[in-house]
Amino acid sequence: MAPQRHIGFVRSITLSILVCLLSSTFSPVAVAEISWKEDGWLRTALVQERLDSGDEFGCYGMPNLDWAADPGAVALECQQYISQRVVASQWGEKPISTFTPPGLTMSQHSRIASQGFAVHGDETGLSTTSWHNATDAPEDDWDWYNLGRRGGSLEQLIGSKEQVQTAVEEGGLVNLYWVGRVNDATIRHDADIAAYLNDEAQAWMTTWGEAWSYWTVHDCYEISHSSTTIANQTIIEFESLVTEQCTAVSPLAWNVPMTWILDVQGNQVVEIRDSNSTLTDLTGVKKTAEGYTQSTNESLHLSLIRGHNVSIVVDGTVNYDVVGRSQFWNNYSAAVTIAAHDTSDLFKWSKRFTDEPQLVFTWLVQPRDGIAESGWLPFLVLTVALSTITGMMLILKKEGLGPFAEKVRRLPTGTEEVTSESKFEAE
Repeated sequence: MAPQRHIGFVRSITLSILVCLLSSTFSPVAVAEISWKEDGWLRTALVQERLDSGDEFGCYGMPNLDWAADPGAVALECQQYISQRVVASQWGEKPISTFTPPGLTMSQHSRIASQGFAVHGDETGLSTTSWHNATDAPEDDWDWYNLGRRGGSLEQLIGSKEQVQTAVEEGGLVNLYWVGRVNDATIRHDADIAAYLNDEAQAWMTTWGEAWSYWTVHDCYEISHSSTTIANQTIIEFESLVTEQCTAVSPLAWNVPMTWILDVQGNQVVEIRDSNSTLTDLTGVKKTAEGYTQSTNESLHLSLIRGHNVSIVVDGTVNYDVVGRSQFWNNYSAAVTIAAHDTSDLFKWSKRFTDEPQLVFTWLVQPRDGIAESGWLPFLVLTVALSTITGMMLILKKEGLGPFAEKVRRLPTGTEEVTSESKFEAE
């Protein structure tokens, strides 16, 4: 009976080792890590082209996790997926915008926000809202947890130029919906809408994160300004200050250019310069940038990031006044975002817009479903496990141990007979 117990013990050890090796392969963590395939375009030069164009990268979700079951986990993994591959915007590194489905509670939205996402959209169903119509201006941070959808879709046959134009002329934030592909089918965009936004619309072309970051300044800001008169010119020193107090109010906000309105009494602005160069005239510009506009010698609209000190040179002696900050960048009365939902292939989705210089996208990205590039890992682990066990069995066999070892039994005459395990057990 001793050999039989020994064989059982070896078998138990073998099984235990096999279970331990395979458990790392089929555990929930391992399955989560290999259940999607990344969008390789997020690591290429194409990304920089999109960033230079003014686009933003936000979150749509993760194939292996469910928003309703654990929104905090989805937000965390999606945050890491983006941050490890690309910066979110030319104005900020960390992604702050995410899609969230309807039906989540305010508590769940708060958990998503705790992972660094300040903007949740669109049409999430909460009672607090922002920009569901032209006058639905947000008042608190949590209003942005239910960002509205306005203006319809950029998709051909679904969207219409008239709908977009009406929304832009009403003012406020116009948030268009866009999906580039459904399974293997490419969804065409509406050329008339694109042409209208490029050529006709008098609106700020922006992204979710830019719009929210611009809005946050209403909570806290400090500016510094003074003037001197030299040779019949007034030189105004102006800076929107970076302070710890204001940074603490909205720590996630990007440092995007804010548009300040200065009353210069109708006098002509000669130039605006810093220590290195002069600022750009932004007349007719629709995408976020630093610079200024002054039409027909009226008020000056100065767009600067915080911490950028400039000298404004104005003809004549001017008793200027800083009126305040405009609702939207460059003093536009409307802003337009295009949210590209479920973006899993940046190249196929974005390449069609290379000839649309004014369009700006909020790419809500997620990996593709399926085994990732490391999908061979489970097979490698299984092979290693089987090879290890087989090798161990051969070593035990040489030592006369284990299920494959030759067994020795004593005959009544006192001699020994070598027998296989099956023969030994049968007797």
